[in-house]
Amino acid sequence: MNPIRSVSRCSGPPPRANRQKLRNAELLPHSPSRYVMSMPLAVPHYTLQDLESFPDDGYRYELVDGLLLVTPGPAPLHEEIIHRLVERLTTYLAGSGARLYTRGTVEREPATHLEPDILVVPKVSRPQRITAETKWTEFGRPWLVVEVSGKGSRVYDRDYKLPAYLALEAHEVWRIDLQEGCAFAARQGQPLERRAEYLAWHPPGLQEPLVVSIASLFEGTYA
Repeated sequence: MNPIRSVSRCSGPPPRANRQKLRNAELLPHSPSRYVMSMPLAVPHYTLQDLESFPDDGYRYELVDGLLLVTPGPAPLHEEIIHRLVERLTTYLAGSGARLYTRGTVEREPATHLEPDILVVPKVSRPQRITAETKWTEFGRPWLVVEVSGKGSRVYDRDYKLPAYLALEAHEVWRIDLQEGCAFAARQGQPLERRAEYLAWHPPGLQEPLVVSIASLFEGTYA
């Protein structure tokens, strides 16, 4: 955010002896840096309640501890990669009791609201009954969170959302980077890993791990 600039101004006419000389002269201004005084701006803080009044205009509005993140609607490539991942995850999770949501939310009172592209929640982390009154704040620790990062969301996904998911105790977070054509995987207590060949995921209770080829995710998507 740019600082507020406060510019000093000199007042009063020039000395009498110099008036004639200055009348037709071109005055070169001093460098603005001599007069600039930086003042921090207060960053607005929002809550879950504030989000209810935000417009439904195609943008995604999210909160990380009250900090507002705004990203544009998804591009076709973004949706294609999500579709391919959902196909693989749905087959793998069949019979596990876990639920896969593509319009899910990770929410914590009072000021965290995140909308991952894919959210996988185990049975133990879901409310026993889901009704019209159920809120996302009632869901517990996710098994897997996936973000597909395009040009408009890459910085937010990398620098804000991924650390936030880990702080909220997601078992594992994947970030698919559309610009680099690779993936990044983060697990609790382990360093972030860049994956150029495959992603592997083995949640508790499942016999075999899921292995996803990065090349297959991007096949035919680049000229």
